[in-house]
Amino acid sequence: MFSAISMSAADLPDGVKVGDVAPDFNIKNIDNKRISLSTFKDAKGIILVFTCNSCPFAKKYEDRIMNLHTMYAGKGWPVLAVNPNDSTIAEEDSFSAMQERATERGYRFPYALDETQAMAMKYGARRTPHVFLIQNINSKFTVTYIGAIDDNANDSSKVETRFVENAIDNMIKGEPVEPSMTKAIGCTIKWRNL
Repeated sequence: MFSAISMSAADLPDGVKVGDVAPDFNIKNIDNKRISLSTFKDAKGIILVFTCNSCPFAKKYEDRIMNLHTMYAGKGWPVLAVNPNDSTIAEEDSFSAMQERATERGYRFPYALDETQAMAMKYGARRTPHVFLIQNINSKFTVTYIGAIDDNANDSSKVETRFVENAIDNMIKGEPVEPSMTKAIGCTIKWRNL
């Protein structure tokens, strides 16, 4: 089933780095409306999470992603969940399955499909979940953190460091984000055969 993939991680562009201007995008949300950076023009930032339905790590982090939205959307930092997977490889990641999952779980944030995988390539997303915090600084969206949600993918009760929460809390206080980069732990993105 996976033998049809000819692209390897080495073939992918590097993507953004902390401090870079966030690339714009135009992706379809589960409500069939298009989403871009301008959708968030009034936000202080975006918790961009490349995630999906099929990955066991994404499933383990699902409640934590929902909690991030609950904790920070009211402070100007909503979640934007984006599914970058090719659904011909992972059927569970089809657009209709995304709609079902979001309804079943009661997502209160956009869950959009990166249909061409161009967004994941521009950002340099490699895994699900993979977080990119994007801060709105004087109407310019800037990447301020890249990596994991926290330091324990398997057990949320044993998390010692909450990377995303700490980063957002620091930005809200006007303090530097440390660390600004961590290693995302999760399933590799299912790239279509180019």
